[in-house]
Amino acid sequence: MDNNTEVTKFILAGLTDDPDLRIPLFILFLLIYLSTVLGNLGMIGLILLDSHLHTPMYFFLSHLSLVDLGYSSAVTPKVMAGLLSRDKIISHNACATQFFFFGGFFITENFLLCSMAYDRYAAVCKPLHYTTTMTTNTWAGLTIGSYVCGFLNSSIHTGNIFRLSFCKSNVIDHFFCDAPPLLALSCSDTYVCEMVIFLLGGFNVLFSIVVISITYLFIFITILRMSSSQGCQKAFSTCASHLTAVSNFYGTIIFMYLQPSSSHSMGTGKMASVFYTMIIPMLNPLVYSLRNKEVKGAFQKAVGKVKSSIRFLF
Repeated sequence: MDNNTEVTKFILAGLTDDPDLRIPLFILFLLIYLSTVLGNLGMIGLILLDSHLHTPMYFFLSHLSLVDLGYSSAVTPKVMAGLLSRDKIISHNACATQFFFFGGFFITENFLLCSMAYDRYAAVCKPLHYTTTMTTNTWAGLTIGSYVCGFLNSSIHTGNIFRLSFCKSNVIDHFFCDAPPLLALSCSDTYVCEMVIFLLGGFNVLFSIVVISITYLFIFITILRMSSSQGCQKAFSTCASHLTAVSNFYGTIIFMYLQPSSSHSMGTGKMASVFYTMIIPMLNPLVYSLRNKEVKGAFQKAVGKVKSSIRFLF
């Protein structure tokens, strides 16, 4: 394209140019996305329908499922459409919209995981004061605050990036509209934009990691002081699912963004992006259902009710 022509449409390069891989990848991503939708909607439904799960922990978990579904849906359907129809064109406004919603839900998950860590701290370290510590106003405020921080940050990043001029090329070397490949296409000075991304993103991740680390330090100290092995086991079991989700989420971010630029490759970046845009939203409901007796019990009761309804009808 002419360097003086403003880009109004982008072309997403996608994951591969090999035509033999298009259908297998489409089938794989379709199965992953269906599992993500069913798993997260199923988790939300179980929590809404079972009164035993109407607690702060499961309230946070229902919103974690909603957020996982949100940022997976912002990316995966477009990727599958590109594989099936080879339509890789995305308009400037659609790219900005995808970037905004993906960023909003993704950053919200960062703060939700932080809020869930505080909930686990209150449950393990201050069990006698749990109901007074985690009041309705507290957990509702933490959840609303997570969404506000997530979408406020995303608004800043979206406005910051899409105010730039894109006139070098219109080919995004990625499968969705992400910040690094978009900045690479800009013919404007990106220094301020990169600094905003670095400072805001670094603060968000560092703040959450520090809060989660401190809360789990207190949790482990409390567990070590417990005289009952049964109490220790119960405390570990209440935290295991959250720790797994935290490890998956922040492990991928650290691998993706904190590796030296000299060792960074776009291929490696795309594979890591597949993990955090598609795999993590699918895994979180499995992690919380397989490791949680209360969720298993609610699922078994729901299945029992469905079976009873079927028997009654037939």
